[in-house]
Amino acid sequence: MSVPMTTVPRWRLGVVLGAFVLAFVAVLARAVDLQVLQQDFLQGQGDARHLRVVSLPAHRGMILDRHGEPMAVSTPVDSVWANPRETLQYPDHQLLDLARLLDMNPRELHQRLLERAEREFVYLRRHVTPDVGRQVMAMGIPGVALQREYRRYYPMGEVSAHVLGFTNIDDRGQEGLELAYNTWLTGEPGAKRVVRDRLGRVIRDVENIRPARPGQDLVLTIDQRLQYLAYRELKAAVQAHGALAGSAVIMDARNGDILAMVNQPSYNPNNRGTLRGESARNRAVTDLIEPGSTIKPFTVAAALESGQFQKESLLQTSPGRMRVGRHTVTDIRNYGLIDLTTLISKSSNVGASQLALAIEPQQLWETFYRAGFGRGTGSGFPGEAGGNLRDFFHWRDVERATMGFGYGLSVTPLQLAQAYAAIANEGIMYTPRLVVSDAPREAYRVMSADAARDLVHMLEVAVSREGTGIRAAVEGYRVAGKTGTARKLVDGGYARGRYLSLFAGMAPASDPRLVMVVIIDEPGGDQYYGGQVAAPIFSGVMRGALRLMDIPPDNLPGLRSASRAPQEAPT
Repeated sequence: MSVPMTTVPRWRLGVVLGAFVLAFVAVLARAVDLQVLQQDFLQGQGDARHLRVVSLPAHRGMILDRHGEPMAVSTPVDSVWANPRETLQYPDHQLLDLARLLDMNPRELHQRLLERAEREFVYLRRHVTPDVGRQVMAMGIPGVALQREYRRYYPMGEVSAHVLGFTNIDDRGQEGLELAYNTWLTGEPGAKRVVRDRLGRVIRDVENIRPARPGQDLVLTIDQRLQYLAYRELKAAVQAHGALAGSAVIMDARNGDILAMVNQPSYNPNNRGTLRGESARNRAVTDLIEPGSTIKPFTVAAALESGQFQKESLLQTSPGRMRVGRHTVTDIRNYGLIDLTTLISKSSNVGASQLALAIEPQQLWETFYRAGFGRGTGSGFPGEAGGNLRDFFHWRDVERATMGFGYGLSVTPLQLAQAYAAIANEGIMYTPRLVVSDAPREAYRVMSADAARDLVHMLEVAVSREGTGIRAAVEGYRVAGKTGTARKLVDGGYARGRYLSLFAGMAPASDPRLVMVVIIDEPGGDQYYGGQVAAPIFSGVMRGALRLMDIPPDNLPGLRSASRAPQEAPT
C-alpha cells in the first residue's frame, strides 16, 4: 500500500530560509564588527596580553690587568620571575613544588605573590643555575618565566678582592674600583618588542627598539702575576706569625704604577656570603699606621736638604739614650759616634731625634709633606685616608724628637710606598696609578737627586750584615730598604706587646725599578721586629717579581748569613 506524500506548506520553507538568512547576516555583521569596526581595540587588547617591551641587558665592562688578562667579567645567568595574577591561580601543590625547586619557603613564596598581586612582574629568585632554570620552565606554570641577566665573576677570587671590590645583585659597583668606575663599566640596557605565550615565554621577536650598549673595559696597572705572588707570601706570613692583619704594595718607581696591592684577611667576592666588614676594606689605602723607623730616611733627607748636615756628619748617640723634656729616647744598644749611614743601617732612634731637633721644624714638616705624608695620594681609590701630619707650629720638642723616628704622624701603606718610590726615582715622586690612562702623569720633586742617591746608598747598607734588613736581601740583586717596628697606639696610649712590623725597600739598588712596602699588624710570638717578620716577605716577593719582570741582576754577591742581624728598637 503506498503512503501519500505530505506537502510542506510554502510558508514553513520561507520561515526556515529566512532564519538561515538572518543567521548569516548576523554572523556577517559580527565579523564586520570584529574585523573592521573593532579591529584596533581588539588588536590592542591582544597586544596588551601578549605583546611586551622587554629590556635587553647590557653586560658590564671587563676589568683587565696590564697584560690584558681578565680580572672581572660578567657572565649571563637567568632569574626567575612571575606575574602574580596568573601564577596565584595555579594549584597550591604546584606552587609548593616551585618553592622547593627555588629553595624558598612555600609561605614566603605565596606571601610575596599576594603582596604584589597588582603587579605584572615580580622576581622570585635571582641568578639561578641553568639546570634550575630548565626545571622551572619544564613545570609549565602560567606567569612564571626566566629573565636574562648578568652576574659578575672574579677569576682571581680573594687575591684581588680589595682592589676590585664587588658588585651587588643588580651588577652595580659597591666597593673598590667597581664602585669608583661604576659609570664607566656600566652598560646601557636595550629594548625590544616581543610576543609572549601564556607561560610568559618569548615566542617571537617583533621589533628591536634600542640595541644594548655594553660597558667599557677598564685596564689596570696591576700585574696579576705579581698580585698573586705578593698575596701568597703575605698570607703565608700572616698565618705563620699568627698576625692580626697585613698589607703589601708594589709600585713601579719610574712612573707610579701600582703593580700589586694585597691585604689579609681577605674574602672571596664570588661568594658574598663570606663577606665580613673587617675583611672587606682595603687596608693598604684606608688604614692609618705610625710608620716607625721607616720614616728615618726622610728625617735624614730633611737634614741633608737643610745644608746643616752631610752624609759623613757625625752624631754622638752614647750612652744609647737621651732626655727630651720629661721623656727618654732609647736605642736598643749604645752605638756611640755614628754617621748618617750608620743611623739608617743600625736604626738609631737617638740619632734620628738629634737630627729632628737640630733642624728647623718647618724644614722637617716640609720634607714630610712633600713626600706625601698628611695628604691623599690622588690614587682615586674610594675611601682613601689622607694620613695625619700636625702643623709644625704646634710641635713640642718631644714631638719633634719622636717625629724623627716615626711617631706622632700617621700614614697609609700606599703613602709609604709612594714616598719610597720618590727616593728610588732620584727624588721625583709620581701620583700612584691603578688605572691605565693616556692622561699626563703628575710628578714633582720631593728632594734633590743627590740626597735621594745618598739615601739609596744608606738604605743599601741597611740591607747588609751591618744593617737591620739583611733578611730582605735577594740573591743576585742589590737591595735597599729600611725596617720598622712600631708600638701600636690603642685608646690614646701605646700598648705593650702589640707591634706593627714594617719593611719598605727597592730593587735593584743600582737602578731602582720596583718599590715594595710590607706591614704586618700584631705578629704573635717572640718575633715581631720588622727585620724578622716583614723583611723576609719582601725578599720572597721581590725575588720572584724581579725575574717575572725580566729585570737583570746587578751582580750583588750571593746572599749572606742573616743569623746575627741587628734589630731596630721599638719605642
